[in-house]
Amino acid sequence: MRELNPSVEFANKTGLAYSAVCKPLCQKLHLPQTAFDILMFLANNPNYTTARDIVEVRHIKANLVSVNVDKLVQEGFLERRPVPGDRRKTELACTEKAQSIIEQGRKMQDDFIRRLMAGLEEEKLEIFFEVIDTMNENLDAILEGEE
Repeated sequence: MRELNPSVEFANKTGLAYSAVCKPLCQKLHLPQTAFDILMFLANNPNYTTARDIVEVRHIKANLVSVNVDKLVQEGFLERRPVPGDRRKTELACTEKAQSIIEQGRKMQDDFIRRLMAGLEEEKLEIFFEVIDTMNENLDAILEGEE
């Protein structure tokens, strides 16, 4: 069997490990992983508030977003709000009922990051984040069509 490109393998393993860490919490909360991911995305990214944002940024299929948003609304974890000035858009907002899930999710995410970064010296972490920042700037330039 052919080995994956190291960066693809890293991304794949990260996703698999994150899902494995989420599984016990999702079972405890009686939430499908996708519903949990949607709640956490909205809670952690206040600039993204629509189902379209979830589809485009989080790369969750539209039908899965639709089904899970409906479920989260029915269960009182999300509410839909009209966007003033654009009758076609609906904003999604986490409710007070969702706050306990969000707190538990953030703790789990913090623990995951701590475990992922275990054994890395502070100096190496600083360099890592500097590299990520530079690459992010380069990606912005590429997306803006700069050379």
